[in-house]
This record gives sequence, C-alpha cells and structure tokens, in this order.
Amino acid sequence: MPFSSDEQPDPRESVLRERREDAVNGYLGRTPAIYRSTIQIHTAAQRWADQKADTPPSLFLTGSIGVGKTHTAWQASRIWLGARIEKTGRMPSIETWRSTALFDALRPDNRDYDAKSLTRTLQRADLLYVDDLAAARVSPTGWTQERLYEIFDERYINRRPVLITCDVLPNQISHIVGDRVASRLGEMCRGGVLLLEGADRRKAGAAA
Repeated sequence: MPFSSDEQPDPRESVLRERREDAVNGYLGRTPAIYRSTIQIHTAAQRWADQKADTPPSLFLTGSIGVGKTHTAWQASRIWLGARIEKTGRMPSIETWRSTALFDALRPDNRDYDAKSLTRTLQRADLLYVDDLAAARVSPTGWTQERLYEIFDERYINRRPVLITCDVLPNQISHIVGDRVASRLGEMCRGGVLLLEGADRRKAGAAA
C-alpha cells in the first residue's frame, strides 16, 4: 500500500537509524568476545544507559568478584552509545580501558603512548569507561596519579560522564587513585553507585 502524504517516512530518521546501528555494531566489534553476548542487566544500569539527559550522569558498578560488573558495563555502554546518537544526532566517542593498562599507559617511560596526549584524549571523550579500577596490586606513581587527577578533574568540571567497575566503593580507592580523584568520583557518581550481587559466575560456569 503506497504511503499517503502524511505517512511519508522521514529520510533523516532512516539515516540516523543506520548511523546508530553502524556505530553500535562497530563498538560491538571492539568489545572483548566474552562480553559481546546480550545479558539481562540490572534495571538501574539499563536506566542509566537509556537516559536522554543533556548532561549524562556517571555510573559506578561495584560488587564482589564475578557478579557480572564488566559484562554489565560493556552492554550498558553499547546501549548508551545508541541512546546518545539518537539524542544528539552525532557520533559520541567512548574510551575503554582496563585500569592496569591505563596506569601503565600513563607512565612517563611508556614507549607506546604519549602520556600528555593520552590525557587530553581521555579528558575529552564523551564517555570514559575504566574497568576494574582497584585491580592494581601496586599503587600508581605520583606522576600517574597526577595524570589521573588531570583526567578526572577535567571531566568533573565539564560534566563528562564516566563508567567505572570496581569491587570496592568510591570512598575506598584513595590508595589507588589518590584522595582528590576519589573525592571527585564520589561526587560524579553520587546517586549512580550500583551494587551488583550474586554468586561468582565464573565458578558456576566451571562447576557446570
């Protein structure tokens, strides 16, 4: 049945839909294979990902080891990506880092990254996702903590969101990221700290 004059599809909506699908599929390709499958995530994480606010809030996923924090974060960030494209019509940038790799990349003697250039990139990304923030066995050097402060302070004052997974609360990471970063994260994630509970999924899988 042909479209009436009132039913003509808006070509802009088709372009936006294709752009959103391409972006989400591209991001899925960057996602580690084990986290590409779709899971049912906590309703609070789903609400965060779906939000359409002009100033997106931050989300801090915490809980014991193996409850699904990282899987939840990867899926939530994919949903967030699609929602932001729908909201703004443009392609948002997402920086994803495991904390230990990030701390190593920010070291002044790292030959693979320029710490100052990386700092600027992480300051300006539309979303910064840092996985397993308290994983480091040794606290970063003073230099690295200064770079972390520059990153998180810039995001804090410009209201750019972060997505963090961690097995402790924001007020328990000062020894890793420094007092100033912990304070800013606490405020950025106020109302956005989500405790995931349950058994260690990895052990359950091994037992099966």
